[in-house]
Amino acid sequence: MTRLALLLMCVLPLALLGGCATVPSSTVRPGDVASARSGTAPIDVAVDTSTARADLAALPIKGRAPMTGYDRDAFGPAWSDDTGDQWGHNGCDTRNDVLRRDLTDVVLKAGTHGCVVLAGTLRDPYGATMIDFVRGVGTSTAVQIDHVVALGDAWQKGAQRWTPEQRRAFANDPRELLAVSGPLNESKRDGDAATWLPPYKPFRCAYVARQVAVKRAYGLWVTRAEHDAIAKVLDGCPE
Repeated sequence: MTRLALLLMCVLPLALLGGCATVPSSTVRPGDVASARSGTAPIDVAVDTSTARADLAALPIKGRAPMTGYDRDAFGPAWSDDTGDQWGHNGCDTRNDVLRRDLTDVVLKAGTHGCVVLAGTLRDPYGATMIDFVRGVGTSTAVQIDHVVALGDAWQKGAQRWTPEQRRAFANDPRELLAVSGPLNESKRDGDAATWLPPYKPFRCAYVARQVAVKRAYGLWVTRAEHDAIAKVLDGCPE
C-alpha cells in the first residue's frame, strides 16, 4: 500500500487521523529551498467505484448560478481554527494541520505547540512528483492546499445559500483539502471536473470520487457537463 493510500485512509474515516504522522521538532538550515525532484512518484489509490457512482447518481444536475457576490472572504478567514471538525480549536490553523497530515519527514517549528510546519516532503497526487517543502518567502507556495471542490465552484452550486458558519466549515473540512503542487493548484483555479483534472491520470479516480463525496455531504449540485466528465472517469476506474 502506498503512502498516499495510507493518507486517504487517514482522511476517511476522519477518526484515524490521530495516528498518521510522526513529526520531529527541529529547524531548517539557512539556504534550504523548496523544489520538485526529477522523475515521478507513482501513486496508486484504490477507489470504491460503486460508492462513487452512487454518490454521483444522488447529486442534483442543474446549471451554474452566477458568481455574483462571490469572494474568498465569504468562506471566512483563510484557514480558520474556529470549526467543529476534529481539527477545530486545536490551536493550529488548518493549513498547518493539512501539511502535517499530507507531508512526510515533517519538521516543526519549536515553541509553536507542534503547529507550524517548517519543512517536509510532499508526494504530489496531482503531478506525481516529489516536492521538498520549506516555509519561507518565495518557497512556501511550492506546496499549496487545494480545495478539492473549488470554493468558486461550490459558490455557483449551492454554497451561496449557506450561512457564514456553513461556508467556514466547508472551507476548512479535512475531506475537502489536499496538499498539492502550487503551480497545479493555480492552474485549476475554480474549475470543476469538466474543465480540470489532475495531469497524473492514475489519481483521477480518487480525485473525482472525493469531489462527489464532498458535494453529496454538503448538498451541492453538478452541471450536466461535470456529471458526464466524472462518469467518464469512473467508467475507466478499476472495480
